[in-house]
Amino acid sequence: MKNSAAQILREYGPFPDAERVHGVTFDGRHVWFASGDRLNALDPDSGEVVRVIEVASHAGTAFDGEFLYQIAEDLIHKIDPKSGRILTTIPAPGNGGDSGLAWAEGTLWVGQHRGRRIHQIDPETGKILRTIESNRVVTGVTWVDGQLWHGTWEGDDSDVRRIDPETGEVLERLDMPEGTGVSGLESDGAGCFFCGGGSSGKIRAVRRP
Repeated sequence: MKNSAAQILREYGPFPDAERVHGVTFDGRHVWFASGDRLNALDPDSGEVVRVIEVASHAGTAFDGEFLYQIAEDLIHKIDPKSGRILTTIPAPGNGGDSGLAWAEGTLWVGQHRGRRIHQIDPETGKILRTIESNRVVTGVTWVDGQLWHGTWEGDDSDVRRIDPETGEVLERLDMPEGTGVSGLESDGAGCFFCGGGSSGKIRAVRRP
């Protein structure tokens, strides 16, 4: 396993009216982050929040190229980012114990923090298609270039790790500085991860190796 210190490229926030950062996703232009009762669109160049959608947003956030998905307690809402309307709702697999959320290969991937696993689910029905076990608390989840990465956060220790999607084996680990947690996680599709910072109210851009 490759193990290295995470390289933080930039910090954003804290943001007004957003005490915590839960889920994080990227639509190609804006970083969307969940802060409890709303989704916020952050311009990663200026560092400003440019738009807000009032919607329950307690955990992971994902984007499928057109629509946003947001965990709200024990549900996952599909949201039209243009209108802010909730289009459909499916049950979340962890009954409220869900953390990260990602879109890949036409399906949703849902982290279970205390359950220490990641479920692949059908975005239409919420049916669990497969489950990957982890040996750490799972926070954010992201797929990039065929690689599955997830955040972990236990006490003061937090990292971003790449795992084998078949076996759950840890292949690579980026250790965050002590006291710097990772809640949400999303790749920009290139050389950077956006990491939600939980109760710090910050988002950190971390170099993807």
